[in-house]
Amino acid sequence: MVYEMANITVQQGKNAEFEAAVAQAVPLFHRARGCSHVGLQRSVEEPNQYVLIVQWDTVEDHMVHFRESADFQEWRRLVGPYFEKPPVVGHTEVVLASPRA
Repeated sequence: MVYEMANITVQQGKNAEFEAAVAQAVPLFHRARGCSHVGLQRSVEEPNQYVLIVQWDTVEDHMVHFRESADFQEWRRLVGPYFEKPPVVGHTEVVLASPRA
């Protein structure tokens, strides 16, 4: 399991539109091969800063199967107009998880 972490800066005053566009785009991720979760978090200190977190089975599911699909193009069409600058995207994997007892 890997997590796509996309750090996104949204144009000033476009938060509501961006969040609505992401909500509209969630089905694009859900039907993608290997995607099991999509979440969006907003910074408390910097409200125009977001982190999109997508859980994928493999990096290839994201970088090949999704990124080369028409659904990725639709994702960018929906949310791209609200970006202040291009997102910074990386992948992580869990090395420690400690559920509360």
